[in-house]
Amino acid sequence: MFVSVTKCCLNFFSMKYVKRFLCFAMMADRKMKAAKAAFDTSVDCGITLFDTAEVYGSRFSFGAINSETLLGRFIKERKVKDPEVELAVATKYAALPWRLGRQSVLTALKDSLNRLELSSVELYQLHWPGIWGNEGYIDGLGDAVEQGLVKAVGVSNYSESRLRDAYKKLEKRGIPLASNQVNYSLIYRAPEENGVKAACDELGVTLIAYSPIAQVRGNKPLEPMQGVLTGKYTPENPPTGPRGQIYTPEFLTKLQPLLNRIKEIGENYSKTNTQVVLNWLVAQENVIPIPGGEECCAGGGICRCNWLETYR
Repeated sequence: MFVSVTKCCLNFFSMKYVKRFLCFAMMADRKMKAAKAAFDTSVDCGITLFDTAEVYGSRFSFGAINSETLLGRFIKERKVKDPEVELAVATKYAALPWRLGRQSVLTALKDSLNRLELSSVELYQLHWPGIWGNEGYIDGLGDAVEQGLVKAVGVSNYSESRLRDAYKKLEKRGIPLASNQVNYSLIYRAPEENGVKAACDELGVTLIAYSPIAQVRGNKPLEPMQGVLTGKYTPENPPTGPRGQIYTPEFLTKLQPLLNRIKEIGENYSKTNTQVVLNWLVAQENVIPIPGGEECCAGGGICRCNWLETYR
């Protein structure tokens, strides 16, 4: 494990709604308050690891305020209120086609640190495999560790073969590959089928599960993201937008037996659907789920996800 944290960490600004509406003053104010409330609620209930990325809310995604900037601001404000609090930050490097070589990783990392107002972060990850230049990116991660800019390094969306290659390259320098962040949930089990989960377990690489409750954007403009596994959506009320093409009424009809079972387990343990599905991921071992920040407020107490009943 790359850092000692609670079993459930927060994907801060997977709160992507912040970047969508900041050009509208009233909406921006409401969203900023919601983001701050999600952050404070998370810290209050024991979440200490916050995952973000340079592209969340950045110029690359046509946003107005970079999420790293907001997270850095919130951490700074929290430190004033509670100087003893220890918070860990994970952020990501965007493997954009025009970025080449190990130095591009260090340059981007230093820019992220400036936005976060931190001298180092606990975890720095490649956000996705590059079209080319991946060996240079891995070299850059190693350089970042050796220069003391990060405590650990990881990758995201890496296949089993890419994962093993990155692991071996870093191992030659005596640097462990800490994590691989991939899509993983009760209804998206690809990491179990494509060898990624088994490779992570074998190599001691933590699997960070994003979209753990199958998040989709709310049907209303100001509604936060909700997870399909929360039971929010039904065949009669499917999500809109691009993911509505995935979670169709037909799919949601087939999903009902699973949702009914999740609800039944939750009622037996006085837990919400969100807590049950996050607990399932934690129970798989070597997995840290990262629900989006909205679920802190809208998903029903995700902070208590690590109650660890080992049901199957």
